[in-house]
Amino acid sequence: MRNIELSEVLARESERQTEHRARALRRASRRALLWPEEAADVLASGRSLTMLPGVGPWVARLIEDWIADPPPVGDVPPVRRGFISMAEAIRALENAPEYRRVRADLQVHTTWSDGAEPLDVMAQALAHRGYEYAAITDHSQGLKIAGGMDEETLARQWVELEAVGATMGEFRVLRGLEMNLSPEGAGDMDPAILAQLDLVLGTFHSALRKTEDQTERYLAAIANPTVDVFAHPVCRMYDRRVGLRADWARVIAAAADAGVALEIDCTVARQDLPVDLLRLARDSGAWFSIGTDAHAIGELDFMPIGLGSAAMAGIAPDRILNFHSVEEMRAWVAERRARRAAS
Repeated sequence: MRNIELSEVLARESERQTEHRARALRRASRRALLWPEEAADVLASGRSLTMLPGVGPWVARLIEDWIADPPPVGDVPPVRRGFISMAEAIRALENAPEYRRVRADLQVHTTWSDGAEPLDVMAQALAHRGYEYAAITDHSQGLKIAGGMDEETLARQWVELEAVGATMGEFRVLRGLEMNLSPEGAGDMDPAILAQLDLVLGTFHSALRKTEDQTERYLAAIANPTVDVFAHPVCRMYDRRVGLRADWARVIAAAADAGVALEIDCTVARQDLPVDLLRLARDSGAWFSIGTDAHAIGELDFMPIGLGSAAMAGIAPDRILNFHSVEEMRAWVAERRARRAAS
């Protein structure tokens, strides 16, 4: 059994157990998506499964039994469908060396909103991972639960950002923002301030459990001229939220026409856009942006999920902003903004 299948079987087993054991199984189910090796390979090499995060002796015995005699997985419920494991992503990247030249992480959070680390600490961690640049994209004021910033706070962040950038040598720290979009697609920040940013991500953070078609909502958001990248478009969360429904062919075509990049969010519980929609978007002419959506240093290591998803979907690296130099990325933003202003 592959880790992605073990994750599903662990989740199902949690529904049959008492609360204490159910918590352990749910935790292991989520962690299975992050294991860098297939559990079957760990076992075959003679190592204990308890070396894997989230696996204690009891859970290890269950997994050993399932690997020896795999239970049927069958249909995966929508709330857990379409995810990949870290082990799958790493395997996909082993056969795709062109995806190793990633130059940037384009969604990162700090203590200026809901991140766990100060800006300087995150910048150092990003530089340590070999990137040439990164966009700091803390939340805008509409997402108060995440400590979203108003225009005055954003301007103060720029002062620190410039000071940190001056200490980073060739590594560039870019002005970014994850802007909250209303259900009507409107942003929550002064467009004059947004124009001074290197990169504006826009996305929905409310009304995310609607079951009716949301195509018009997406089209309105994509028509917002201040949005450079549509972040985690489906708005799904593993085992918590299916995400929004839409005519994705229309949404993707609209993004391609408007020059709005579609994000591949690497957060393991998001993986958004997922591989199936990336395949749909592959030949659309759309651009893509990859962000770990890291809120802590360890989450910067989610990057292989996004890169592996792109590789599995066959997205050409030259259509992904992260594979371009900072000068090329800024030129892309400037060109799309000028085109939108003229339309």
